[in-house]
This record gives sequence, C-alpha cells and structure tokens, in this order.
Amino acid sequence: MEKIKIKIGNVEIGAGAPVSIQSMTNTKTDDTLSTLNQIEKLANAGCQIIRVAVLNKKCAKSLGEIVKNSPIPVVADIHFDYRLALSAIEQGIHALRINPGNIGSFEHTKLVVEAAKQTNTPIRIGVNAGSLEKDLYEDKTLTLEDKMVLSAKRHIKILEDLNFNLIKISLKSSDVTTTIKAYQKMYEQTPYPLHLGLTEAGTKKGGVVKSSIALGALLAQGIGDTIRVSLTEDPIEEVQLAKEILQVLNLRKQGVNFISCPTCGRTQIDLINLAKSVEKKFSSLKAPITIATMGCPVNGPKEAAAADYGIAGAIGEGYIFKKGVIIKKVPEEKLLSELELIIKQDLQLNSL
Repeated sequence: MEKIKIKIGNVEIGAGAPVSIQSMTNTKTDDTLSTLNQIEKLANAGCQIIRVAVLNKKCAKSLGEIVKNSPIPVVADIHFDYRLALSAIEQGIHALRINPGNIGSFEHTKLVVEAAKQTNTPIRIGVNAGSLEKDLYEDKTLTLEDKMVLSAKRHIKILEDLNFNLIKISLKSSDVTTTIKAYQKMYEQTPYPLHLGLTEAGTKKGGVVKSSIALGALLAQGIGDTIRVSLTEDPIEEVQLAKEILQVLNLRKQGVNFISCPTCGRTQIDLINLAKSVEKKFSSLKAPITIATMGCPVNGPKEAAAADYGIAGAIGEGYIFKKGVIIKKVPEEKLLSELELIIKQDLQLNSL
C-alpha cells in the first residue's frame, strides 16, 4: 500500500519523512503570552509540532497571534464544536485534531471539511479507547484494538466521502499491548500517516517505561510518523523522552547518545555522579556523537570502542579515550573539564 505524505506547516509527515516529535501545551490557550513562552521552550527542547487546547471562543480568537509567533507548527485540539474548528481555520491554524463523526450533523462536518480544503489544513482523527462510540463500546464480540480501528475507519470514511485526504490518525489507549496491536492493524489498513501515542501513561516513573515499550516497539517495525509521549509531568520531559526513543532507534541523528556501564565491584570512581555530570554537561550539544562513561580502565575503553568519546575511571584518576583508544590520563577532578576541552577542539565549538 502506497503511503500518503502530508505537511503540517513546514513539517513533512508520512511516506518516509523523518519521524517528528509533538507535545501539547498545558497553559490556558487564551493566555497568549504564557502559551507562546511554553511553545518556545518546547521548541528549544526539540519539539517540532505543538498542539493547543481550544476550549471556547476566547481560545479560538487567540490562535491567530499564537500561529503568527510560534516557532513551530500549531495544531488546534477541538472536541465536538464545529464552530471552534471553523474559527481555528480562519485564524490560520496549521492542523486540526477533531473527529468528524463527533461534531454534530453532516452539514456541520461538511462546513469544516470544505474550509480545511480551501486552506489545505490537515485533520487528525484521534481515537481514544476510553471514548469510543456507544455501539462499539457495548459490542462484546470485538477486541478493544479492533473497536479502535473500526472507529477510526468510520471517521476516515466521512472525510473520504467528502473528497478529503489530508488525514493523520492516532489510536490511543493507556494499555501498552492494546496500543501496539491497534496501530499494527491500522498500519496494514490505511495509507495515512500515524501519530503514535500511549495515553495516560502516568508520571515519569512508570510513564517512561510504558511509553518507551509501546512507541519503541512500533517504531522498530517501521510504524509511526509522528510521536507524542504523554506524561503527567512538565511537557519538556515528554519531548526529552521522545528524543531519546528516536535516538536509540537511530531515527534521529541529532544530539548526543550517552552510554555508561553499570556499577560493580571493580569500580573505583563515583561513576553514578560522573555519568550524570557528563549527561548534564553535553545534553544540549547538537552533534550526533556518542559519549561513554565507564567505571573500569581495563575493560571500559574496549567495551565502549564504538563511542566517539569516553571516560574510564580509576583510583583518583581517569582516562579519556576516543573509539576505544586512550588518549589522555588526568586526575579525577579534571576528567569532565578535559573531556569538554577535547570535544570543543574536535568540533570547533566556542562553548557547550
């Protein structure tokens, strides 16, 4: 099945385009200044598309200024009210998140779709396992993932019958296995881009594990065109985890890949704090390099030979290495500063 590519603002999605990272603001959308400040922070952290909640007319009217000043494309999140969707399109929104079967009459849906056609505004169909149509919810013969897929296909048909195909789809559940199965089935049955997400994943402690398993499993199969990690945390945490997921799957070639060994009886240095210090120091570096923090100078450099740079700790001192080859021996307290100097010189950077 030939896959369809769409664009949200300047970001290409689907049909082989790079997987993009999304998040959602938690500010009041009609508080334009606060919303734009948060969008800027998220963009600086690596977010590429941002979604904002449009709860009422005040929120809708603020979209024009938000879209105009946002450094990344903006998606309007709308539930039920077709008038808010029309207003969002008038304000220049880059995409809508709205389910065409849930906004009233067919005439209301047609008005939204016609407006979206005129402005080439994509529509994301967002199916959630917890808010399925009543007949699907009560059907005892179907699995939950099949109900989600069927719900999405109903909404897709509405848009296709109106000759609209700028479509993106999400099928979210709070259950990892259900989410994986739903996206796998949808991928086989539709040409449209898929927005991956595990909804209500929880706080960072459990949400990191759940989201990494669900999104990672799908992305490793080539399924998924955009991702949003959903955590009960600052949205910056969502973006950082999304970046890490893409990084370890080699789907993102920007930023540092950090590796470090577990502690053991051979470790003669404060490895845990050293590894954390290395991550903190180089986390904003855009270069696609790997940095290793190893606890043993005997095995460390060879075990981390694939790393571009690394530190191997010893008693009161340590070794800096490149591609498994030791290049310098320094006192423990100078390990981080010497590593920084070497990386700066190699990458010709003025600061980190």
